[in-house]
Parts: sequence; C-alpha cells; structure tokens
Amino acid sequence: MIKKILVSQPQPSSEKSPYFDIANDFGVELVFRPFIKVEGLTAKEFRKQKISILDYSAIVFTSRHAIDNFFNLSKELRVPIPETMKYFCVTEQIALYIQKYVQYRKRKIFFGTTGKIADLLPLMVKHKTENYLVPLSDVHNKEITTILDSKKLQHKECIMYRTVSNDFTPEEVEAFDYDMMIFFSPTGVRSLVKNFPNFKQGKIKIAAFGPSTAKEVADNKLKLAIEAPTKEYPSMTGALRAYLEKHKK
Repeated sequence: MIKKILVSQPQPSSEKSPYFDIANDFGVELVFRPFIKVEGLTAKEFRKQKISILDYSAIVFTSRHAIDNFFNLSKELRVPIPETMKYFCVTEQIALYIQKYVQYRKRKIFFGTTGKIADLLPLMVKHKTENYLVPLSDVHNKEITTILDSKKLQHKECIMYRTVSNDFTPEEVEAFDYDMMIFFSPTGVRSLVKNFPNFKQGKIKIAAFGPSTAKEVADNKLKLAIEAPTKEYPSMTGALRAYLEKHKK
C-alpha cells in the first residue's frame, strides 16, 4: 500500500498542480523535498573557460537557472549587457522570466513552444548572422551542439552553473519512511546513495523520469516501478496516477 510519497522536486507553487489532485484522489501524503540544488559558478571559475560574454550577440536560454546565473555572473564580472543583445528561449515562460533582469521587448526576445532546442532552431536560422552563447549546467549532453552545428550556426556552449547533491539533515535521515520515491535526474539518484549509503530498497517503490535517470536507478542495483515519459504517459503525474489506480486495491 502506497501511503507516503517523496517527490524529489520543490513543492509546486500552484494549487492546481496534478500532484495535489493525486493526493486528494488516492489519499496519499506527498512530501516535496529536492535531492539536488543548483549553484552558480564564481567569476573566477567562469574565467577559466576563457569566454568573453560581449563576443556574442545572442544568448540561448534553456531554463530559468540559466537566466539567473547568466545575469548574476555578468554582474559579478562587471560586464554591461548591451540593449542590442538578443535572447532565444525554449519556452514562452522562460522568455517572460527575463523581465526580472531586462525590459521585455519582442523584437529581441524569441521563444519556442515545446521546450526543445529543435523547436527553436527555425527562429535561430532566421537570425543566422548572430553569434550564439548557450549557458548550461555542468550536467548536459551534446544535443544542443549537434543541432546548432547541423545548421552551421555560430555558437559556443559554456558552463555557468552546477547541479549538486542537496544533503539531508540528521533529522531528515532519521525520518526516512517513504513508500515511494520519485526522481527526475541521475544526480538525484546519486544524492540518495550519498545521503543513505546503507540504503536498502525493500518494499519502497521507485519512479524515474527520463532514460538517464532510469539508467542511474538500474546502475545502483535498484528496482524501478514507474518510468516516464512513455507514449502512453508523457508526464510523471500521469504515470503515477495510472500506477496508483492499478494498485489501489
């Protein structure tokens, strides 16, 4: 019987989140507790990459973390971002977040709809004379490089922030009594192993979002109960609801 579920993400800000519907419909307790956190690189660390931000005329943002760390790092480096700088974002929500740092102007902010870099590519090709800088986490694959190279766009990827384990306090370790845990990144799974070196899965169910997360679960000799996305369940909440429906008896 699943009664208490650990979701390794921050608690949703909206009460309309599907997670809260699941809690009400199935009578389960959801505990939102991130296993990872994001840290920005210092100016000293960034300088080692020998990248000058002002050499680039456009920035590609794949997340809010990228926006925060780009502008924070620029401030720390005392680099004034020119008004002519263009911004390409994988979603409208990320594009709107730029307002936190600069005035929103449609003529210099562009966005995709699916959250994937491939969807943004046609817009970038229309501005093929731009020199693109892509701020990334230390944990990333070569997808962006491959896609931009395929259209012969001028670009450079750089590390501006890192994903690290969000360690548990002794009190949290003591109260570790979950029936299910949901992970969204390989780093989250590694955080579990780091914080609980003697962890025994037993009857605890594990859910993983993304193939790399599922692989990390398997690599640590843990058994996977739920994997998303799939064709049938593209979201973790959809897969979780289906699992609880199937096993509620």
